[in-house]
Amino acid sequence: GIIVGVVALPLSMAFAIATGVKPEQGIYTAIVASVIVAVAGGSRVQIAGPTGAFIAILSGITAKFGFDGLQIATLLAGIILLFMGLFRFGGMIRFIAMPVIMGFTAGIGVVIFVGQWAAFFGLPKAGGEHFHQQLWSLLHNLPNLHPATSALGLFSLALLLLMPKVPLLRRLPSPMWVLLCATVLQSLFRFEGVATVGSAYGVIPRALPHFSLPNFATAETAKLILPAFTIAMLGAIESLLSAVVADGMAGTHHSANQELVGQGLANIITPFFGGFAATGAIARTATNIRQGGNSPLAGIIHALTLALILLVAAPLAADIPLAALAAILFQVAWNMSEPKRCLHILRRAQRAAYILFFITFFLTILVDLVVAVNIGVILSTLHFIGQMAKAVEVRKEEHSRDAAALPDNVLMFIVNGPFFFGAMEKFETTLADINTQPRAVVLVVLRMRWVPYIDITGILTLERVISGLQKRGIRVIVTGANEQVRASLERSGIVTLLGKGNFIREFDDAAAMLRAESK
Repeated sequence: GIIVGVVALPLSMAFAIATGVKPEQGIYTAIVASVIVAVAGGSRVQIAGPTGAFIAILSGITAKFGFDGLQIATLLAGIILLFMGLFRFGGMIRFIAMPVIMGFTAGIGVVIFVGQWAAFFGLPKAGGEHFHQQLWSLLHNLPNLHPATSALGLFSLALLLLMPKVPLLRRLPSPMWVLLCATVLQSLFRFEGVATVGSAYGVIPRALPHFSLPNFATAETAKLILPAFTIAMLGAIESLLSAVVADGMAGTHHSANQELVGQGLANIITPFFGGFAATGAIARTATNIRQGGNSPLAGIIHALTLALILLVAAPLAADIPLAALAAILFQVAWNMSEPKRCLHILRRAQRAAYILFFITFFLTILVDLVVAVNIGVILSTLHFIGQMAKAVEVRKEEHSRDAAALPDNVLMFIVNGPFFFGAMEKFETTLADINTQPRAVVLVVLRMRWVPYIDITGILTLERVISGLQKRGIRVIVTGANEQVRASLERSGIVTLLGKGNFIREFDDAAAMLRAESK
């Protein structure tokens, strides 16, 4: 818990600054959220707090609605997460396609990386509302970088890369080395023009987070509902991914619904103590497990460590260069983007996965994270439905042993796969083949043994087809439906429409009955 607290300190301040709020508010978030998630969450080893995944959406909310709006959005997201947990939606998160998750996390990584150029190089704040405008502004100002700030940033980045490779020094997390060394350098030499936490945000107060009501009067709540939903979705995805990683590392088993309840409570309560959106943090959770954490106590000790540092050493944070925090966020952006993993997966993926990944990636960067997540989920769902529709097989059976067991004036059709709206055109097209038969057809056998599920569109289509055939004097028999499909057909009146004796459980029984009738 102590080691994770040390790791969380620079990250919490860096995420807060990148979000557009004061650094102490990141620490408050880590303290309050981690205790609540440790007590009420569904994983024994989860560490919660502010994370890089939220930066893109939270910074936009802060810029548009201020910190009060950010707190309201966090509160709304907490309520959504709580209801997701209570209504047992924890298992639904895994149905979001991996290319979509990879696309928006890689996009967030790029947004974070470019967003920290100003602090890293000592440039003026990027102008423009959209990413491409901000990127052009930064590139235009890049020749005017501040030498001392850039040197501190590069020094910090070098420490981040080198410290994990030095056996004796890697016991202390590399972000903490960056914080200590860069702060000492700035304190000793007082480099002119280098922006620090103190110069940008003032002295961090020596005080624990205290209860205060967000200013609901100034918040445009209706406009915050969609961003809050995005925060909730991102929070759910990241916390459950973190819990899955923790299970693999620690050999534990988490409760997805209870984890969402814990995350929901954390995001409901944290805004009342000066914090903002939090979720399970994969890097801090993994650090916790690697250091031997095996119970919720580690999350609580992590919070107490941060509180102790805040009470004892808060004024010392005034000399932390913003360039050092930017370097830490560069590393966070790289780890979030996971370029090696993305390339490895996409190299083996189908073309649709490429398209989903790049659409979500570029929408995240160029438009908005809210739009990217929604469009990505919609496109992945439509692609899945299309693939499922292709997988459904509807065929006329003529030359098999079963078909030979039927009288000559009987046609048999087999449906293999879910009988849902995406497959109805194929079903109706195949049955239209009845009109091309050289002989008179008096009976159609529809085998549904391999249909696992039927939806309302399938039921209505089946009803229309059966009614149409019956008007032409063609009898229809349905066989082989499983219990779930049978219950749906009975409830919808299809069994009654078929008529007595025309809904038969086993095909062999139907074949025997028809042979007997034909004699």
